[in-house]
Amino acid sequence: MILYHGSNVEVKNPKIMIPSRYLDFGSGFYLTSDLQQAKNWGKKKSERIKQSKYMVSVFDACEDSIKKVSLLYFEKANRDWLKYVSENRLGKWIGKDYDIVIGPVADDQTVRTINDYIAGRFNEEIALKILRTELLTNQYAFKTEVALKILHFIEVQIYE
Repeated sequence: MILYHGSNVEVKNPKIMIPSRYLDFGSGFYLTSDLQQAKNWGKKKSERIKQSKYMVSVFDACEDSIKKVSLLYFEKANRDWLKYVSENRLGKWIGKDYDIVIGPVADDQTVRTINDYIAGRFNEEIALKILRTELLTNQYAFKTEVALKILHFIEVQIYE
């Protein structure tokens, strides 16, 4: 399986970084199977630091190896996904730690919905109804050193 990581730098040897802000699935090395999503991530990161060049690091990950580690998989943005993402974005997740978490990515529109839910402007039912109408791509959070060993670097693609 091919996975992509968008950034302002090339990443040949991924590391688990402690983010400066709370992310959907907590700390980890984030990838996607959607090349355009990875390009978007790289471009946004480069724009934040006023850099025109952005990169997508390409990795191969053995699906059989992924199935052998501690895995949390969300097929869609459902009640469990909303709870997990909300608690991670608040820095309050106290449940089980996983090697890899896979599920929908909260894009800009989704983040607004989640923020409204967290702030109490939407109840769970309304938030889920809105989320069901959105076309969400996926994200893979590799959260442990065991998980990172599954990734094999292929190449870096550079964009401007």
